[in-house]
Amino acid sequence: MRGLTKLAPGAGNVALAERPEPAPGQGQVVLEVVGAGICGTDLHIVDGEYQTITPVTMGHEVSGVVAELGDEVDESWLGARVASETYFSTCGRCAHCRAGRINLCLERQSIGTHVDGAFAPRLVVPSTNLHRLPAWLDGHAAALCEPLACVCHSVLEPESAVGAGDDVLVTGPGPVGLLAAQVARAAGGSVRVRGTPQDDRRLAAARELGFETSTTEETPVDADVVIECSGSEAGMAHGLSAARRGARYVQIGLAGKPVSLPFDLVCFHELTITSGFASTPTSWAKALELVTERCVELAPLLTEVVPLEEWERAFAATRAAEGIKFVLDP
Repeated sequence: MRGLTKLAPGAGNVALAERPEPAPGQGQVVLEVVGAGICGTDLHIVDGEYQTITPVTMGHEVSGVVAELGDEVDESWLGARVASETYFSTCGRCAHCRAGRINLCLERQSIGTHVDGAFAPRLVVPSTNLHRLPAWLDGHAAALCEPLACVCHSVLEPESAVGAGDDVLVTGPGPVGLLAAQVARAAGGSVRVRGTPQDDRRLAAARELGFETSTTEETPVDADVVIECSGSEAGMAHGLSAARRGARYVQIGLAGKPVSLPFDLVCFHELTITSGFASTPTSWAKALELVTERCVELAPLLTEVVPLEEWERAFAATRAAEGIKFVLDP
């Protein structure tokens, strides 16, 4: 079985390589991958900016069909269309695990970074990771359930950063930004999406989803809630400057490197800054509820489904922001 593999630490060292055929252990299943989304984290892995245990098959945004069951797995899962959480294992004992914040477990292992992930025809995940998909949801678009769960964790947990009637500014109109805008709208916010002049295609998608848009070259705006999704130093600085006095600022985008910011604004404007890392079981439940109730649309964010063999083109297009979300189909 060939998978897209991070072969060694450092920049580069990524190629299609032979990987072991997966076999489910106790409490595990084998997924036949339908779609695996390319995430900004995957670009950081390529660039050597995100820790991995090599060699490892990359990919963590996954939808698929349950193809094999390990011992002690309910037989009703066989053949189910599912999306999967990203955790392969956690300790289950630490304060974070006991509080349901398994994303913060120091012993956490995740697919695509610590163990083999979804950029291959099949992978193993615990059955506790599985979430059934609505029958109407396209299998390739369903790979976006994972980033949606991450957004729900950042924006809605432990309490919603967005209240009814809040003016919300989302900076960075990529896939995470367009998911965050929809989540903020579902929470009752009046949402605007802002990008750079080079984001014309993505801003057009935001308008098609019903959002007001602008670019950083236009008149400055301010907001009760800023949700920063670009992961760029300029986007973070712009977001902090746009946050009104007493506003909330939510950081979702990852820079992958140290940044310099006008942090005095946090004091001068008494800003509340929150964030989120990955997802939790409760944020997955919120994400699937929003999808099922059609409060969040995934399919409009899907730019292209790409064969695994064309991964370099899809990664280059993702890096160049030539579309919104590229999904590999192994």
